[in-house]
Amino acid sequence: MTDLDQAAVEAPHEEPGRPRFLNRELSWLDFNARVLALAEDHDTPVLERAKFLAIFANNLDEFFQVRVAALHDKQSAGLGSTSPDGLTLAEQLRAIRARVTELIARQARVFLDDIAPALGDAGIVLSDWESLDDDDREYLVDVFNRRIFPVLTPLAVDPGHPFPYISNLSLNLAVSVRDPSNGARRFARLKVPPLLPRFVVMPDGERFVAVEQVIAAHLGLLFPGMEIEEHDTFRVTRNADVTLEDDEEADDLLAAVELELRRRRFGRAVRLEVSTTISAETVELLLRELELAADDVYVVDGPLELNGLMAVYDLDRPDLKDPAWVGVTQPVLVDEDGDALDLFAVLRQGDVLVHHPYDSFSTSVVAFIEQAALDPQVLAIKQTLYRTSGDSPIIKALIRAAEGGKQVAALVELKARFDEQANIAWARALEEAGVHVVYGLVGLKTHTKTSLVVRDEGDSIRHYCHIGTGNYNPKTARIYEDLGLLSADAELGADLAQLFNYLTGYSRQTRYRRLLVAPAGLRQAVLDLIATERDATDRRGRIVMKMNSLVDTTIIDALYEASQAGVEIDLVVRGICCLRPGVPGLSGSIRVRSVVGRFLEHSRVLAFGERGQRRYFIGSADLMPRNLDRRVEAITPIDDPALQARIQEVLDVNLADDTLAWELTADGAWTKVTTVEGTNTHLRLQELAFERARRHRAPGAEDVPGAD
Repeated sequence: MTDLDQAAVEAPHEEPGRPRFLNRELSWLDFNARVLALAEDHDTPVLERAKFLAIFANNLDEFFQVRVAALHDKQSAGLGSTSPDGLTLAEQLRAIRARVTELIARQARVFLDDIAPALGDAGIVLSDWESLDDDDREYLVDVFNRRIFPVLTPLAVDPGHPFPYISNLSLNLAVSVRDPSNGARRFARLKVPPLLPRFVVMPDGERFVAVEQVIAAHLGLLFPGMEIEEHDTFRVTRNADVTLEDDEEADDLLAAVELELRRRRFGRAVRLEVSTTISAETVELLLRELELAADDVYVVDGPLELNGLMAVYDLDRPDLKDPAWVGVTQPVLVDEDGDALDLFAVLRQGDVLVHHPYDSFSTSVVAFIEQAALDPQVLAIKQTLYRTSGDSPIIKALIRAAEGGKQVAALVELKARFDEQANIAWARALEEAGVHVVYGLVGLKTHTKTSLVVRDEGDSIRHYCHIGTGNYNPKTARIYEDLGLLSADAELGADLAQLFNYLTGYSRQTRYRRLLVAPAGLRQAVLDLIATERDATDRRGRIVMKMNSLVDTTIIDALYEASQAGVEIDLVVRGICCLRPGVPGLSGSIRVRSVVGRFLEHSRVLAFGERGQRRYFIGSADLMPRNLDRRVEAITPIDDPALQARIQEVLDVNLADDTLAWELTADGAWTKVTTVEGTNTHLRLQELAFERARRHRAPGAEDVPGAD
């Protein structure tokens, strides 16, 4: 961008209070507010609403552990940097506090005044100790004596007992006791061990009592001979980001990550959550010992740690949940009788696009790896693993392939945030089976979702591949919306072979035939594609993008320039969006919407040009600096007209949604789209998946072929 172009972009924002970019952290909180709105929606089944409340709470935990912690670290280091929207570190922290305070008040209201009573009306009662009858209390006394008391460890605080370490996200009781013999008052901390369930289930299976209430009712057994003066719950959030120094990574990445995970337990405290009844004296003590300020305290009305509502959601009450959904098998993958076809033979006939969770993950991606593991003609399997599940059939297939003598290479990203420990365990299991395990590149995370199968077909060696937008995780594939391409295209296969050589060896490959790869050239490729639409003279430019987050300021400025040149731009951004749409003279032709609902919108799609001549791309990268500059990402073009039509269908449904969709306005506010037609992205895409399956099933067949 030239200096003149930069000035033209910035000029409309000389007015006070209207920066060119929206704040990243506040935009994320707006996303979590949209999640909270799902919990507030009375049209949603009550257990689904409880689930969204748990997701909201878990999201907020991660936000403080990573994003707020990073701001505190910068502030402590004396860094005076401002965010692209012009806020200082202190201003961001103040704005975050104000927004979070508002959100947790909403969270408390919806739980106490709405969801808890609605669950009670449905027979799922969240009881408190005081409301229980004698039989119920007798049952809980037995539970306490057998299951809870043996694992509790009260820790005194006095001159002979220093203040104990409070572990990250642990639920605790602050207990004030008095010694009747001398009147001395003491403080004790009682941790609720994480191995205990968040709620104790009553014998009827549908009444729950918060575990801290059961413990509080038995404090006399834990402090015999003492008078219990006060007890309240509190919870501490610590910096939990894993950051590695380059020299550590270069020496031994596996050992460095394990060391950093141990350090994470002792990360700096960044948030203190307390109940409304806690005394000022106790808060003062906690702040002093945790080295926190008053602004780091969040007073919560109601139970702390509502993440535990996931245990309530797991109840077998289908009448209180969304109708069960199982992905259908792509018709092209089965014969007329519904039996699975040879995937390699199918891919030799043409590419296959899969859209999860609407298309079955197990009968497509998992089947691809499992067939490769068993096929005697397959010579090698190479795969990236960013996140996967504890019972992953893909991991088992890779182990089986290695044990069968195939060359198997797995790039296990040890630095996948909050999955580091699980990935270390899988890496070791793979190594023990003879898989060549690579832990990633120095200074980069490997985020690409790619698999390569090398097969001896007699007269030639053929490459088969999968390139997707989502992780190889069968569990999340049922609730995350993602796209993937299965292909035997020779150029894509050659590109993937070179990409894996880069990941596992010393290749410096930066040019690819078809793939767009970060950090080698993805950023420039996207800028070039935007510029092509901006500079089109024979037509009006058109851009449609779908992603999780849009943060990168260079990409945003390029979109602003395109808008000023008359390009029509639609952006579907689930989470963070730092672009300000609809500003005359800057972004007047840009529209931004977010679809938030039952399934987590996770796919990344880029589309450029007019319908009929549009270029489509799918892949692993969001448009954020970390994806473009600090991660290995891969985006593939989609050239088959039939597959392009499928992707356009997905985009059209998202853009037509008036049930789950929110729109971003020029002032940075998100507003719910008014329902007129009643288009629900998730329901509509379910319908389309069924329709495709019905059109291809055998005459007289009653069921949709195959399912997860």
